[in-house]
Amino acid sequence: MAKHHVERILPYAPEQLFALVGDVRAYPEFVPWIRSLRTGPERPDGEGVTVLDADAAVGFSFLKERFSTRVRRDAGALLIDVSLISGPFRRLSNQWRFQADPLGTKIIFDIDFEFKSKLLDIMLRANFDLAVGKLISCFEARAQALYGSAAATA
Repeated sequence: MAKHHVERILPYAPEQLFALVGDVRAYPEFVPWIRSLRTGPERPDGEGVTVLDADAAVGFSFLKERFSTRVRRDAGALLIDVSLISGPFRRLSNQWRFQADPLGTKIIFDIDFEFKSKLLDIMLRANFDLAVGKLISCFEARAQALYGSAAATA
């Protein structure tokens, strides 16, 4: 099992960061290892909740894979859940939570995954902390590009 938990405080409003992470279609613009992304239509799933399926092709130095996920965005709870539909994983889920903080927003990111291939699982686990750090940095840089270096918090 590979589980990872990250917490960061960023100087933006929770709604801004929820919108940024929830804009799955924009990921190829700022997450460098996403080679292509195709999304289905958004579907309502309750008040303030939408569901979107996404097919992604990712590429790292030695690895090129495709996988599909279901992204559930709950605007009222400021929560984004991602679950596996298909791909090279035995298990994949992640969750983003956005909580108001005196300095802006506390982002809480949890991911849990296991590849079907034991060799791939072992190889990627060794670099997983670095990969998660790079992913979070991509979102931080995107927030700065969209909202400025010190956005007013709500």
